[in-house]
Amino acid sequence: MKRAGMAVFFLFLGGALIFASGNKDQQSVRTTGAAQSWVVNGPFHIGILTETVSQAEDDLRGAEELIRRYGRVSDGGIIQHITYPDNFMDQQEVFISQVVSLTDDPLMKAIIVNNAIPGTAEAFRRVRERRPDILLIAAESHEDPLVIQQTADLATNADFISRGYTIPWAAKELGADTFVHISFPRHMSYESLGLRRQIFEEACKDLGLRFVPVTAPDPTSDVGISGAQQYILEQTPQWIQIYGEKSVFFCTNDAHTEPLLRQLLRYGGMFVEADLPSPLMGYPGALGLDLSAEAGNFPAILKKVEDAVIAQGGAAKFGTWAFSFGFTQSAGWGEYAKRILEGKAQLGNMADMWAALGEYTPGAQWNGNYYVDANTGVRARNHLLIYMDTYVMGKGFLPTTAQKVPEKYYNIRFQGSN
Repeated sequence: MKRAGMAVFFLFLGGALIFASGNKDQQSVRTTGAAQSWVVNGPFHIGILTETVSQAEDDLRGAEELIRRYGRVSDGGIIQHITYPDNFMDQQEVFISQVVSLTDDPLMKAIIVNNAIPGTAEAFRRVRERRPDILLIAAESHEDPLVIQQTADLATNADFISRGYTIPWAAKELGADTFVHISFPRHMSYESLGLRRQIFEEACKDLGLRFVPVTAPDPTSDVGISGAQQYILEQTPQWIQIYGEKSVFFCTNDAHTEPLLRQLLRYGGMFVEADLPSPLMGYPGALGLDLSAEAGNFPAILKKVEDAVIAQGGAAKFGTWAFSFGFTQSAGWGEYAKRILEGKAQLGNMADMWAALGEYTPGAQWNGNYYVDANTGVRARNHLLIYMDTYVMGKGFLPTTAQKVPEKYYNIRFQGSN
């Protein structure tokens, strides 16, 4: 798969250069949307669905930031926020009904789902049947790319291809000799997560790291979130004893992150960044921090987290993104949808995308690509993969977005569950 026909876009936000690579003739996203004007001449509402605080707090806080800025529909504002069930795998029809229920509002003109869990593509298909005038954004999609691309006007993911290389690269920079990958079969059945795991393994081989896959309970299974977290608490000290303190640990589930960090800070080991990175992802609970005074101020949040990590002996061993990915996906894509509906942004225009995300990440550097299917070589016109530089506590930023990811990793094909 060759990434020919690429262009590089540059944008200054908050005094920093933000850049991304994308298809040079990418001006609109869906074929049907290319001739469609999304501009609304009059009032409109935007719906956003997120997980609950227990599953993905950052996603929910991003929706709350939209409400803070633009008001809740019930109070005369434009944002309608819904949380879907924690056990969403067993309640897909409930989730789909929640999404479709937004079409009952005649002013509803955009729907964002973050995370776009399994069932989002079907929910969007039903929305499309009833209301083709609604802009549909699937943030951090859990479904196979070719599935979600059929119904979303825009699908996004943390760049699971580039990060399959950059995270082991960062682990090597921290002095790691082993990379421990913690997941479970449901996640490994997703192309985005399963393919990234394959790239992790290949990158570790190339970088001289030992790759170790381990399985932990799925928080959506019968054990629930508490049972899954208890397993991580009990197992992590044993993993450290087996694999050593020069091991970097990575887990694919948000609910696993806090107990993993707590035990790594206590027993040793390292952590580059979360699956969906944020200084709020796992760190406050693991460190016992009260960040209520810093709410919404990510530079202040990062400083407080960093000081606490250093105080516990974690300097140069623990990393994150300076701004929350989950928060930014909710707030940033909500902002982007609003600007599209107002005629201030174009669907598919990357400079407009970075500007909307940059509204919530001033000074941050982003990089990204449109998804290319390894089996066909076809570039998606509506699926964006993005990532940010890694920030290491006590060390500062690593130049993650400046790394050239070897072409070979873009050619690895998804082999199914591992």
